[in-house]
Amino acid sequence: MNGLRVASLMAATITTGMLAGVFGIYANAVMPGLAKTDDKTFVGAFQSMDRAILNPIFLGLGFVGALVFTLLAGVLHLKEKAFPWIAVAFVLYLITFVVTITVNVPMNDTLKAAGDPDTIDVAAARAAFDEARWRSFNLLRVALNTVAFGLLAWALYVSGRSSVQP
Repeated sequence: MNGLRVASLMAATITTGMLAGVFGIYANAVMPGLAKTDDKTFVGAFQSMDRAILNPIFLGLGFVGALVFTLLAGVLHLKEKAFPWIAVAFVLYLITFVVTITVNVPMNDTLKAAGDPDTIDVAAARAAFDEARWRSFNLLRVALNTVAFGLLAWALYVSGRSSVQP
């Protein structure tokens, strides 16, 4: 049981950290880079990246995995000193998850549904996308997920300390 407890907490920490990195890269490189492009490039590139990120590794292992692993780690640490840190991390990641599926994903889907950048009014599609709103909610995801990652890292530390103390 101790091995599963440690493995679940490590998996939660790693997957949550991976997602914090993905959201952070979008905030610090992808969206600022795309902001400097023309409308056709923006729409085409964003559509392509959104299609590419919808894969089993990102969706299953990362996006959903972070939620499942953190929940599992919390359940397995119910009576442990690390539990409060895991519980707060779970709530923060759950909020991130909900923001993603209720705000960012619908915005992404609307832009993809606008059609082929070669055949649509790309200026209208880009304007309807509302980059500022997408970036604002992404910054919320960055903040929540980074704090959740830090809390899970701290939970690993606390869990390790409590296992070596009498």
